[in-house]
Amino acid sequence: MIGWISIEGTALNYPVMQTPGSPDFYLRRNFEKQYSEAGTPYVTEGCSISPQSDNITIYGHHMKSGKLFGVLDGYNSEAFWREHPIIRFDTRAGFGEYEIFAVFKVAPADFLYHTFINAAEQAEFYEYVRRCKELSLYDTGIAVGYGDNLITLSTCEYSQEDGRLVVVARKIREGGA
Repeated sequence: MIGWISIEGTALNYPVMQTPGSPDFYLRRNFEKQYSEAGTPYVTEGCSISPQSDNITIYGHHMKSGKLFGVLDGYNSEAFWREHPIIRFDTRAGFGEYEIFAVFKVAPADFLYHTFINAAEQAEFYEYVRRCKELSLYDTGIAVGYGDNLITLSTCEYSQEDGRLVVVARKIREGGA
C-alpha cells in the first residue's frame, strides 16, 4: 500500500496499491491479495511517491454500483465537479490535496496520457497539460505550472471502444495557490 485516495462527499475512499514487479497485480485482487472482480486502485509501475513523480497515474475499476472509480462518472457534469473539486491522495511521503483541472474521455491509443510520468523538459510537461485541457469536457479555470505535482485517475468509459474516463488534478500549492 502506497497511499489512500478519497473524494469528500462520495463513495471514493480506498487504499492505493503499487507492485512495481507486477504492475497489474491489483487489477483483479483486493487489499488482502485475494481474487476480486473489482480489484483495488493501483498506481502504474514507473511512478514514485518519494521523490514524487511529475504525474502519478492511478487506475481503478468503473463499477456500475458507483463504487471504486464508478464515482468518477459524476465528473461528466460540471456541477458535480463544482461540488467535488478536490481529490485527497495521502501517501507514506505525506498528505496531499489535488484540484481537478481536466476531465476527459479518450481511447488510450488517441492520447497516451497514461505514459506521462516525468517530464524530460518543461515543454513536455506543458504539452501534457495543454492536451488534457484541450480534451476536457469543461474549463475549470485551474492554472497548472511546471513543477506542479499531478495525479491522473483512469477508469473505463463505455461511450467508445476501449474508452477511458480520465480525471487530472494538480497538488494544491503551499499557501493554497
